[in-house]
Amino acid sequence: MRRLAIGLLLTLAAFVTIGGPAVAQDDGADVPGPDVGQVDVLQVSGLIDPILVSSIRDAIDSAVDDGSQALVLQVNSRGTVVDGDVLDDLIDDIARAEVPIAIWVGPNGSRFYGPAVHMLTVADITGMAPGARVGYAGVARGDAVTFSGAAGEAMRNGSLGLNEARALGVFTEIQDVGVPTITSMIEVLDGRDVDGVTLETTEEAITDSGQVRRDTTSTVRFSKLSLIDQLFHTVASAPVAYLLLLTGLALILFEFYTAGIGLAAVVGAVCLLLATSGLSVLPTRSWAVALILLSMIAFAVDVQVGIPRFWTGVGICGIIIASLFLFENLPGTSLRPSWIALLTGVGGITLTFIVGMPNMVRTRFATPTIGREWMIGEEGVVIADVDPEGVVEVGAGRWRALTNRATPVMAGDRIRVAAIDGVTLQVEPLEGAARDYREMRGSKDDAVTDLDEATAGAATPDD
Repeated sequence: MRRLAIGLLLTLAAFVTIGGPAVAQDDGADVPGPDVGQVDVLQVSGLIDPILVSSIRDAIDSAVDDGSQALVLQVNSRGTVVDGDVLDDLIDDIARAEVPIAIWVGPNGSRFYGPAVHMLTVADITGMAPGARVGYAGVARGDAVTFSGAAGEAMRNGSLGLNEARALGVFTEIQDVGVPTITSMIEVLDGRDVDGVTLETTEEAITDSGQVRRDTTSTVRFSKLSLIDQLFHTVASAPVAYLLLLTGLALILFEFYTAGIGLAAVVGAVCLLLATSGLSVLPTRSWAVALILLSMIAFAVDVQVGIPRFWTGVGICGIIIASLFLFENLPGTSLRPSWIALLTGVGGITLTFIVGMPNMVRTRFATPTIGREWMIGEEGVVIADVDPEGVVEVGAGRWRALTNRATPVMAGDRIRVAAIDGVTLQVEPLEGAARDYREMRGSKDDAVTDLDEATAGAATPDD
């Protein structure tokens, strides 16, 4: 279990490292140049949750305090999971910011979906990478925050690509090839007049071949979420929260059948804490969470007896149904965990409670047979049908029993103990039990021997 717990901790660390928002790539934009004031870049990746809302506000304050020329929000988000009032306040903060705010939907293939799309209407400068899409904005947020005309209609319940967004004038800066990189977005800022201040971010330079290029002269500062914020932003994604929930419940159930509180219980509690944090942010169906909990109780019934039976099947069916309907979808985005996450979750739980947990429980609670060999050959009575398992009474105690050689015995029948496996007796009926072929052969040889002896005795003249 120590190895299992260490493996789970490493897996969680991998989720944070891989799933958390990374630092935006500068694409060579941070080339040293004249001291003309820095430009801050914040990557807004993943669902717009309270963590990202707070990070955007902090980035605005930091840009103002440090005297930055502008703040660029690099956005790739497929939905918004904060309340409307929280989003309204954020949009108002962007509109009233004392530093120019630019929003770039990129890189190639990025998405900006959900009500947070209305941030584009109040940003000072906006751009979009080729292959990106924006939309599913829903209804307008406030009086001044809306897309006008055909753009508003198209983006209310649908999305726009580069060509459509250019035709409808959604972005302030959208060239024939869009704004492909963050370096291109920094170039877009150059020369723009925002509230009477002209931004200076690049300058023209002539190469040896005579070609004109633009070099970044402004220092570009990339910011990222803190480690703790990355952790809680990562667990607020559907597949991570889902897998953490199943892992935590499985470990807690495992620890329930062990003596004392071990490392598995601690890891399980941490997983449940993180899963609860993620589920509280995501649009989760309460009945699906309740179904997962009931499925774990069903698993526990069969874990108690050490053999997967009917209730294990009920638990597996419950886990499958709850996994498919755990999250409500956002406009334009399905929050259902990927098939890889579903196979990992459902497959892992199935293997755990069909193979792993029963074997663990039998091994942990089994006791040596030393001191009970006297029971082999003893007779007893069946209390509950043994077909293939049941309860028998031998001597003054009742024991869990399994049939020996697949011969069932019913309640009230007399049995004989044939073998002992831990605390489980292997029993057979006194009459009519299936016999091993070696015993049958041995019995036949004994009968032949007895017949030979009888024949020899009859031929003795003295008799």
